[in-house]
Amino acid sequence: MMVIEGNHEIEPQVDGMTFKSYEARFAVPSDESGSNSNFFYSFDAGGVHFLMLGAYVDYNHTGAQYSWLKKDLQNVDRSVTPWVVAAWHSPWYNSYSSHYQEFECMRQEMEALLYRHAVDIVFSGHVHAYERMNRVYNYTLDPCGPVHITVGDGGNIEKVDVDHADDPGKCPSSGDNIPEFGGLCHLNFSFGPAKGKFCWDRQPEWSAYRESSFGHGILEVN
Repeated sequence: MMVIEGNHEIEPQVDGMTFKSYEARFAVPSDESGSNSNFFYSFDAGGVHFLMLGAYVDYNHTGAQYSWLKKDLQNVDRSVTPWVVAAWHSPWYNSYSSHYQEFECMRQEMEALLYRHAVDIVFSGHVHAYERMNRVYNYTLDPCGPVHITVGDGGNIEKVDVDHADDPGKCPSSGDNIPEFGGLCHLNFSFGPAKGKFCWDRQPEWSAYRESSFGHGILEVN
């Protein structure tokens, strides 16, 4: 089992300490993958190169995580691992009201790098529902973009998310969904059916399927 930190692992304690349980309980191959942090690392399994990225540490293009990610992607040998799969806690693409555009800052910083290196699939959680996206890049359908999948329905102590941001009266305000880490980078869309709006008035074209359910997923790679 490979893990990556989420908001529930912050666990703020005295003297500003955070993530102490996460760091103490889990061993991940950070050193082996050239990372200096348990908050981001990579590993190979079968024909897949997995990228585990940190949404709750510095993800800016001037930071250590971005620098490590750039080098890691440059070293991927697609003849050995033809598939590249990335995972982090908070989804970039999400049409539910809950956590809508919450990690837009991270997307704006890192999405282009993943796109240039043809990452195939992205897995996230955080939103307590299931949603699978069409191949997308910068909110535009793109056959070269990754498939983003939110699998936040595997188990939680909170309620299943049922409200969509495009449902009447369910669009959050631009001041909502403030992340525990990073700033607000919410945007109004400048193209397509949501032009000039913060939320779509229908299921976004990049959202292929969404379901307020409880369950798990299995990924088979051939």
